Amino acid sequence: MNKKTIKEVLKILSETYTGVKCGLDFSSHYELLISTILSAQCTDVRVNVVAKELYKQYNTPESMITLSSQQLGEKIKSCGFYNNKSKNILGATKLILENHKGEVPSTMEELIKLPGVGRKTANVVLSNAFGIPAIAVDTHVFRVSKRIGLATGKNVEIVEEQLMKNIPKKMWSDAHHYIIWHGRGICKARKPNCEECPIAPYCEFLNGKGKKN
Repeated sequence: MNKKTIKEVLKILSETYTGVKCGLDFSSHYELLISTILSAQCTDVRVNVVAKELYKQYNTPESMITLSSQQLGEKIKSCGFYNNKSKNILGATKLILENHKGEVPSTMEELIKLPGVGRKTANVVLSNAFGIPAIAVDTHVFRVSKRIGLATGKNVEIVEEQLMKNIPKKMWSDAHHYIIWHGRGICKARKPNCEECPIAPYCEFLNGKGKKN
């Protein structure tokens, strides 16, 4: 997409998805971090169900660290990959307590040092917890941005770089949410609802300019 088209697409998305926010429920920076780790290859809906119960007793680093990996794994089992997730959560929690006085760090450099935290998770935390402009490239953002023509990269790192270049910085966090909700509701992976899509006239895939993603 050229700059003019990108501007129009962002305008339409912003009007269509005004006010949308992170799909994860959280009441603290720590809860958001843990829920985002849990959300890997799992729906936000499922994570919210599991986290709601988990956070009744274990919603701080100090309380979470009292669990063993096996105990935590049983509590988060339905989120999938629970063995790795429990180890990562406890590993991240340990470093937060030891290196950050129990507070979730607020920089990309420090966040990605935590077990289970890559750029996507770090960007979710930076954007939603600290209000720092960021674009987290999850499966929806990766698929939709490539399908409609906002990006062309072959991996999430390149797509993130391209989106940061193509979208004004002040819109990074909002655009991230617009694209996610567009991917969930209309531009679905297997069967996109192109007839109901508000940006159909500009979509490169629909207009034969791009490859299906």
